[in-house]
Amino acid sequence: MRMRTVTAATTLAVLFSSAALAATPAYADTSGLLPIRSLGDIVVDGAHQQVFISDPSNGKIVVTDYSGNVLKQLTTDLSGVDGLELSADSGTLYAAVRDKDAIAVIDTATDDETTSYTVGDKPRSIALAGGKLWFGYGGDTAGNIGSVDLTNAQHTVTLNQDNSWYSAPVLDAAPGTDVLVAGDHDTSPASLTSYDVSSGSATQLAHIRTDGGDVSDLQVTPDGKDVVVASGAPYYHQVYKTSDLNEDGKYTTTAYPNSVAIAPDGTVAAGSDALYDTDIYVFRPGSSEAVRSYDLPNTGGGSGSDLVAAAGLAWAPDGSRLFAVTSNSQGAYALREYDSPAKATSTLTVNAPATATRAKQLTVTGKLSSTTALPAGTQLAVTRTDLDSPNGKALPAVTVKADGTYSFTDTPPAGGKVTYKVGYAGDEQHTAASAKDTVDVSRANPTLTLDNNGKVYAYGKDVKFTAHLGTTYKNRTVELWADPFGSDKPNKLVKSGKVDSHGNLSVVLDLKRDTKVTAKFAGDARWQPRSVSSTVGAKVSVSMSVSRQYKSKKAWGQTYYYFHKTKNPLFTTTMPYYTGRAQRFDFQVWYQGRWYSDTSQYFALATSGISKVEFGGNHKSDVGWRFRVRSDYINGSSGDTVNSTTYGAWKYFTFTS
Repeated sequence: MRMRTVTAATTLAVLFSSAALAATPAYADTSGLLPIRSLGDIVVDGAHQQVFISDPSNGKIVVTDYSGNVLKQLTTDLSGVDGLELSADSGTLYAAVRDKDAIAVIDTATDDETTSYTVGDKPRSIALAGGKLWFGYGGDTAGNIGSVDLTNAQHTVTLNQDNSWYSAPVLDAAPGTDVLVAGDHDTSPASLTSYDVSSGSATQLAHIRTDGGDVSDLQVTPDGKDVVVASGAPYYHQVYKTSDLNEDGKYTTTAYPNSVAIAPDGTVAAGSDALYDTDIYVFRPGSSEAVRSYDLPNTGGGSGSDLVAAAGLAWAPDGSRLFAVTSNSQGAYALREYDSPAKATSTLTVNAPATATRAKQLTVTGKLSSTTALPAGTQLAVTRTDLDSPNGKALPAVTVKADGTYSFTDTPPAGGKVTYKVGYAGDEQHTAASAKDTVDVSRANPTLTLDNNGKVYAYGKDVKFTAHLGTTYKNRTVELWADPFGSDKPNKLVKSGKVDSHGNLSVVLDLKRDTKVTAKFAGDARWQPRSVSSTVGAKVSVSMSVSRQYKSKKAWGQTYYYFHKTKNPLFTTTMPYYTGRAQRFDFQVWYQGRWYSDTSQYFALATSGISKVEFGGNHKSDVGWRFRVRSDYINGSSGDTVNSTTYGAWKYFTFTS
């Protein structure tokens, strides 16, 4: 079949990216990394849905599935393997093995070699025509054409059928035809020759010198009437009649054409070595205007895109997929697969208003366009997704106008985010397309209240919080969240449920810290979400015990503790512990009919929540004086802010002789 040029690569492979095929330019639908250093040839086995890729540099054939996943690597006796050809039933793969002067025969069901044919020196390219397997062979200044007769058991090899070639030529033939075409790979301008092989021998039909450089790739059309040639120049893909090699049109592509593949229906895929331009063009039969084009990504980090390998294109036999072997600037190769490449790309837009009022009519517009004309009366499917229809609700189909535009009206029954998705199913000539736009549809603001905001409660108090929800549409569920102060306590859902017939939902909380309580309503199709919060305070529990006194009794309207002047009173404070917490110790003295404050001091709490303070000094001068002390928690000053300021009870004492 076609000769595939060898490109050396010396670096390790890197991963290739892929993206969805949406609009030109586009990447492959799927891609897979190839463990190769060069490309010889690529053929597609539709019967077993596998792809064969030869690698002359590594001397192997890589077998992948249609997604590019490597299934097997054939390496035995394949040094310099180059051109590939499949039998008509896809049961047999023929491979030209240059370093072995042979053609390997491989069973595609098992991917095992069954035999080989010894042929001429350095076979490069092979093609089936007229019941024989034709091959181009020979080194520099010794190019020739030979054949293997597949109809007899001896598989007779006939050499020296045209020794006019400088080196082994590139060959191709249309399946089931008797026309063989050969092109010169190593001269410029290149020679091109067509042959009639119906007699079993290669009888020359026509010979020319092309206007371009050496032939990178060529392929005969399925009817055998034309051959499409990819040369480095001119900067388009040339077309010649096989009967006389007169020009028969051209495919306008870009600089440095290097590959061509023709589907069974005549659709042409044309590739170029284009760093900064479109890499692959697809032409429908008889049309010189591309129906589809692909621009490869840059996966190697160089200045230009990845490149189609020379002779690196191949079609699935049913024409549903196009395969491309590509390489990047790091020398990494990938197999890229394109679905429905002969279909014109369809592009769809949807334009809905940014905002709208619920239950009021709105208008959605858009446009369907394609690289080829769309049929009259093309219809688009419309789906509305909203809070009432989270899985989507089909709306009446809309018909596209002659200029591709469309519009429709709708009255959204639900508020919130309303999405209109418009879809084009595609047809035999056009890809499917879809697009969507979202409208923020208004919703009413519901009444939601929560009591107790700003109140302060005793430590450990059980407090009832009640949320009240006003009128809504369908959703009557309210959530109540409690977020105690302090980073060690998370915000927690404490109750969720439907409000009662009065619109109320209550929860009782045991308050031991200042707490932010929040009521949340998630909204519904007609009422927007809302939340309200109440922040309440929780005091600490604080107690003080007195020790070392010799008695206590009622005096001056209080209980007084009496200490000998030789004793230091000990005051033990207990309050809930929190990291870094300290109690404030207040001290006052009675003088001339009123209490006077002395210095207040802070004393750290032990992790047990206890703080002990001893009132020391020479108490001779304290005899007869009246004193009082207390322990406080001061929000912020006591080392934290998780509780509300709390003042302990006064303890009264005096000294005697």
